[in-house]
Parts: sequence; C-alpha cells; structure tokens
Amino acid sequence: MRLKALLGVAALALAAPAMAQTVAITNAKIATGTGAAAIDGGTVVISGGRIVSVGRGGAPVGAQVVDAQGRWVTPGIIGGFSRLGLLEVDAVDPSNDTVADEDGNPFNASLDVTPGLNPLSVNIPINRIEGVTRAVVAPNAGQSVFAGQGAIITLGDADDIATKPRAFQFIELGEAGADIAGGSRSAAHAIFRNGLREALAYARNPGGYEGGKDRGSIMTALDAAALVPVVQGRMPALIHVERASDILRVIELKREFPNLKPILVGVSEGWMVADKIAAAGVPVIASAMNDLPNRFEMLGATQSNVGRMVKAGVKVALGMIDDEDGRQIRLLPQHAGNLVAVGRLPGGTGVTPEQALMLMTKAPADIFGLTDTGSLEAGKRADVVIWDGDPLELASAPVSVMIDGRQVPLTSRQTKLRDRYMPNRPDTMPVQYRR
Repeated sequence: MRLKALLGVAALALAAPAMAQTVAITNAKIATGTGAAAIDGGTVVISGGRIVSVGRGGAPVGAQVVDAQGRWVTPGIIGGFSRLGLLEVDAVDPSNDTVADEDGNPFNASLDVTPGLNPLSVNIPINRIEGVTRAVVAPNAGQSVFAGQGAIITLGDADDIATKPRAFQFIELGEAGADIAGGSRSAAHAIFRNGLREALAYARNPGGYEGGKDRGSIMTALDAAALVPVVQGRMPALIHVERASDILRVIELKREFPNLKPILVGVSEGWMVADKIAAAGVPVIASAMNDLPNRFEMLGATQSNVGRMVKAGVKVALGMIDDEDGRQIRLLPQHAGNLVAVGRLPGGTGVTPEQALMLMTKAPADIFGLTDTGSLEAGKRADVVIWDGDPLELASAPVSVMIDGRQVPLTSRQTKLRDRYMPNRPDTMPVQYRR
C-alpha cells in the first residue's frame, strides 16, 4: 500500500523547484506546527527559501503550482536530541566521533562536535527521506561530566551542515555522570559546580587563569573559557537527568548560578515533579518511549510522562537520548503518535495530535532559539514536508521534502540497494544474480 501511494504521487515528487522560484503548494491539509487546528484546502507559498504565506488563499500569478491532492503538509521534523552525523558504527572507533574518552585528551567542555560532523553520513539521507530536516547534535561524555559543545545541523545537501555551531554545552549527571565522576552523584555535582565557578573566575581575570591546572585550577584554561557563556547565560546547558531528585537538584542550581539556562534531557521521572519544572521555567527534551524501569533512576518511568508534563505547563520537545540517537531520529513521528494513543487508554495521559506535531517541530525550535524555523508561518525557513497520510500514523511517509525551499531527493543508500536487488528487476541486477 505504501509503495502504491508513493508511485501515485510520482509527478508531485518530481516537481523540483529552484530556491529562487515562487512555489505554491495548493489543496493541502496544512498542520502549521503551532498547535493550531489543521487548515483544509490550504495553500503554502514559498519564495527565496522562505515561507511567504500560509492560509486558504490561491496561488500567486506566475507561481509553480504543486497540487498536494488533499495530503498533509507539515514543517520539517526537528530532532530535539541526537548524535546524527557523528556516528556510523558504534563499535568501530574510526567511524564514531561522539566521544573522546582515551587517556591523553586534556579537554572536555571545550570540545566541539562541529569538526566531527560528516555531511556524507549514510544516516543523514535515511532520516531526511522520513521528514527530518534539522537536528540537535550532542557529544557523549567521556572523562568528565562536561561532554562538550553541541550543534544544530541541517539535513540539507551542504558541505557544512552545522547551521548553529557551539549551540549548547552538554552535561552528563544522574547515574552516568556519577559513574564518570568516580561513583557518586555528589562527586558529579561537585565537578559541575566547580566548573561553573572556575568559569566565573576565568571571566573575571583570564590572564590570571593562563596557567590552568598549574595554578591550582582543576580545569584547563580552554575548558574554563568554554564554560563562560554557559555560566553567563549566553549558552544553554543541556543536562541529562532521569530521576526526580536529580531534576530538582539541577533546578536548585539556579539559586547559586542565577544566569544558568538549563535544558533537561531524558527526564523519565519528570511527571513526578512537573509542577516544579514548570514553575522554574526549565524546558525539557524528553524521550517519549521511556516506559520501563531500565535503570534505578527510571523506576518511575511511564509513557504518560510527556502528557503529564505538557498538562502541567512544562515546555517539552521530543528527543532520543541513548536510544539509536545516531541513526533513528526518523522514528520521532511514531513516538509522537504513541503519545496521542496513550491518552485514549484508561488512566493514560497523552497529548493532542496538534501538540504531538509541535513537540517535534516548533517546540525544539523555540527551546534552542531557532526563531526562523520549526513551523509553517510567514518569514520562516521553508522546511516543508508533504505526506501520503497522517504524519503520526506508522504507515505514512513523505512524498516530498523541502529544506530551505529546495526539494531534496527521496533516496538513500538503502533505497538504492532495494532498487538494485529487487527480484522483479533482473535487468538491473549484477550478472551473478541473474537467473
């Protein structure tokens, strides 16, 4: 059924406009990603890589018209947490740039994922053809709770995919942070607080910190300098915690460091302290499918977690930390669909379809300050996806993906292998496969 649907809109997918050309996607069911109800029979006008208008008007004179034939049109999916572009095969070190954990590396907070990003990673087109147009990319923590600086990337065809390098600092607390710090949460928090204090000292007198560890400091001067924008509130701190008590400890840090802008990641037990998270105004990147106590810090895990936090007023977006986060960001629409479905179960708390879409479009854009993307609104970047069905349904797939107004090919290494070795295509198969 899915293949038939794709073949049925082949003409639509082949209409590949140039970025400078005005394009009008008409007869569409438009979900803007803002939380508003879908617009039936709507039109999205695109020009110069930006959205010009969204509504029920007709196509401008001279525009290239793409008839969506009543299909869903949405913003591109934004992966709220991933390691996309840093990883090919986990166990093959030359293909894994997520972590620097070998002895001899003196740096932690100052590490930057940008040089490790591979625009030709096979995982990028795999996710792109499933509607993912941008992603938040974080490093893994190695020898310190300070993992380094992450980036926001585009999945478009570009030599440099980092659209916002050094976008945040990633910090590992909870069980993993305790393990890195020597076995206790107390040690992890001491290292974290000390790093922020040393950053303040560096900001006051960089010359006095010039010797780094030689002058009694624990951190190198380069790491301390990298934490200055974090402690001053110019760069958010992305902090991985799962347990309710760990969440509260992070919130309390704002008393000591009032300019700190934490973003919580994972947050399996967030529902237990959702009122406090909302009151503190701390945003969350949640893993939607955490519903089992896989670790002691996740004993309170429930698939109603996101729904309960949203209901409490927490700003939530979806990510996939430590769950195939280097490859399978494309599963976010499926995860969001599950959050809608759980609300229909006895005792479950879910989200509306409009909220579900926003969790993976406008919400992550807002959290990371991406003011020009994440929704279908005038002036925003034209990251637009046309689907062959409801994007929250498992059987649906994109038939057209545009990034910055440019249509990208719906091909990947897997689709090329599929087409090459399909048993009903003997003319294209290698000689040794012919019958």
